Amino acid sequence: MSSFPPCPKCKSEYTYEDGELLICPECAHEWQKNAAAGTDEDQLVVRDSNGNLLADGDNATVIKDLKIKGTSSVIKVGTKVKIVRLVEGDHDLDCKVDGHGAMMLKSEFVKKA
Repeated sequence: MSSFPPCPKCKSEYTYEDGELLICPECAHEWQKNAAAGTDEDQLVVRDSNGNLLADGDNATVIKDLKIKGTSSVIKVGTKVKIVRLVEGDHDLDCKVDGHGAMMLKSEFVKKA
């Protein structure tokens, strides 16, 4: 069996080495060979459309009209958003939108206020 540590994301034991990186073939996660386990894996880094770091509790504004799936409603440009928490996945902001309630948004469509 290989002497490489399991993947920190999916715990797969099939990791392999590529230069200075260790790579998981199951989830495609890459990390440094000599990085301490769990140092930067604990914090999720999410950036807005301008590259500013977003955190839980931040305020942001919508930069583009967004159609709400399943309804005829639209979130207009400039609508204020309160970020409740950051989550992993495609829609990485769990937030409250003024006039529309709680929903998940992509960070690429907001800017930090």
